[in-house]
Amino acid sequence: MSETTTQTHRVAVAEGDDITLSWAGITDTGLRRDNNQDAFLAEYPLFVVADGMGGHAGGEIASQSTIARLHEAVGTGGITTSAIESALEQAVSDIAAHPETTDEGTGTTLTGVLFDVAEDGPRWISLNIGDSRVYLLRDDRLVQVTTDHSVVQELISSGRLSPEEAEGHPYSNVITRAVGASELTPPDYLGIEVQDGDRFVICSDGLTKELTDYGIQHFLREHADPATAVDAMLAAALENGGRDNVTLIVVKVERTSGAPEVDNAPTAEIAVVDDSSSTTDKTVE
Repeated sequence: MSETTTQTHRVAVAEGDDITLSWAGITDTGLRRDNNQDAFLAEYPLFVVADGMGGHAGGEIASQSTIARLHEAVGTGGITTSAIESALEQAVSDIAAHPETTDEGTGTTLTGVLFDVAEDGPRWISLNIGDSRVYLLRDDRLVQVTTDHSVVQELISSGRLSPEEAEGHPYSNVITRAVGASELTPPDYLGIEVQDGDRFVICSDGLTKELTDYGIQHFLREHADPATAVDAMLAAALENGGRDNVTLIVVKVERTSGAPEVDNAPTAEIAVVDDSSSTTDKTVE
């Protein structure tokens, strides 16, 4: 099994108000693929997964180029959504100029979360292009934060396909947006309040092909430690078939003394920000 990467980072966001982030990430080729076209970056304040596509080498070129440019952006400090988009523009140029880029739709998904210490307080910003996903476990309830950019999701959203019918659909792997050798479409963004005890799962579809949402929730409930949760979910995905590359990151939030009291209402809102095309808030049911 691949090696798990783990780390912890403490953030002082206000006087007497500290947030400790701990995370673990892993990527594995799986049981049926010859190479791994996934890549990930788990380095404060950015946690992202990229799932490449486009021929034997094309997917690796796209995902690794994208992660490399984002790693550079993180290294400069003060990363913002504008810095992310600039890095992605550079990645698009890198992919197009690479001698092994093919005409087979070379590109990559990109999804994850950014920890943003804003003037009015800290928040998370999720970002998404493609069908890799961000999940949030809050108050023991799991919600899919991101919306897939895929043909199947469009059919579901238009009411022409039920979620049950989507399982095994022949177009299940066809995505409608990617970071690739063409003009970049910016990611979708969502703003999320920072709450003690939250845990994020950021993953490629190699995990969601093998584990249901209930399965992801189960392993998060069973394993509070991010590294243990990551290892358990990867092992389950491989045991269930490992049909694709599997990549996931788990990020855990611990907010300590001085933090404001959290309203223990039965739902936890995830407010939409920075996306003029979105008008609907998401809620943990």
